[in-house]
Amino acid sequence: MEKILEVRNLTKKFKQIAVNNISFDVEKGNVYGLLGPNGSGKSTTFGMLLSTINPTSGHWKWFGKEGTDTETLKKIGAIIEQPNFYPYLSAEKNLEIVATIKGAPKQRIDQVLETVNLLTRKKDVFSSYSLGMKQRLAIASALLANPEVLILDEPTNGLDPEGIIQIRDIINSIAKSGTTIIVASHLLDEIEKICSHVIVLKHGSAIYSGSVDAMSNTKGFFELKGDDNIALISALNSLNIFASVKETDKLVVAQISEDMSASDLNKKLFEKGIFLSHLMKKKESLETQFLELVKQSNS
Repeated sequence: MEKILEVRNLTKKFKQIAVNNISFDVEKGNVYGLLGPNGSGKSTTFGMLLSTINPTSGHWKWFGKEGTDTETLKKIGAIIEQPNFYPYLSAEKNLEIVATIKGAPKQRIDQVLETVNLLTRKKDVFSSYSLGMKQRLAIASALLANPEVLILDEPTNGLDPEGIIQIRDIINSIAKSGTTIIVASHLLDEIEKICSHVIVLKHGSAIYSGSVDAMSNTKGFFELKGDDNIALISALNSLNIFASVKETDKLVVAQISEDMSASDLNKKLFEKGIFLSHLMKKKESLETQFLELVKQSNS
């Protein structure tokens, strides 16, 4: 798949190291999450990739071209800071100004406002908007020039649950159009819901880079319950296909070491005279996987 961005050994040192020798690739058409707590280097990384911060060392390529020049920036829509619009102008007027600055066609204004669900409020002044609406207008402005890449730094920060859901839905909708998206967040749940790939940062270092699904080496686990959990545990252990089998809160949890479907497991247990009242195959949450990565990086 075509690489939109290639980052190699990127480092930034202020008084302390903010970004420490990170490398990752971004492939076209995917949604990438830059995941880490505040102070982990997310915003500094974006600053370097957009040439607003000079790196201490390392390099990167956008669209196969070294660094970030003016032509490259035209292909990127970015929201790095809080939305900054004229408070007493309407959303439409504000976007007309942005379109003039970016050299984008003003005919796209209604289209991008519809994308962020603000078309019916385009005549309302910016100062009357809620925080979520202001954030959505910022996304609309970033989309005006029809960028190939959209960069969002903590787009749901400070929003209520409804606002978070709206931003999430908008990101998913934009991604379906084929736009490559890179979103920074400290919220594990949001990254899990919107991203196909994730780069995990800790103290400026990348401790994982890859698909969300492949973040954990484990194959998941089964939750089971039967009339006799002691017999169930014995039967599961006799199959010799589980890394561990234990009872937790009246449910039996079997950690998978050899992949198997729920229907195949049910059949094997039925043949051993075990009848189940509950059977569910699950994957570890991103939070569990993230905590395990952090634990491994400390060891």
